[in-house]
Amino acid sequence: MQRSMGILGTRWKPIIIYTLRDRKARFGQLDALIENISRKVLTSSLKELEEDGIILREVFKELPPRVEYTLTEKGKALIPIMCQLAKWNEEYYAEEIAL
Repeated sequence: MQRSMGILGTRWKPIIIYTLRDRKARFGQLDALIENISRKVLTSSLKELEEDGIILREVFKELPPRVEYTLTEKGKALIPIMCQLAKWNEEYYAEEIAL
């Protein structure tokens, strides 16, 4: 459990994984989709997730340079957990969201 929480233990990493669950995305797209995350934190979180083998960073050699992020098989294995967390959040905190 300690290793798992070390990989997912920040506020933003589960949100990044959840955002990438059904798409490839470029940095700017992730920045636009994830509210209230700073570019610095997004950059460091993506780097850490790549180092942990959760996401794949694909660089395209074109001008201007293009980079896309997608989940690896290890990352895709986390999708049911992230979806369950989202469902739990909606079930128990929907009242707060409605306010």
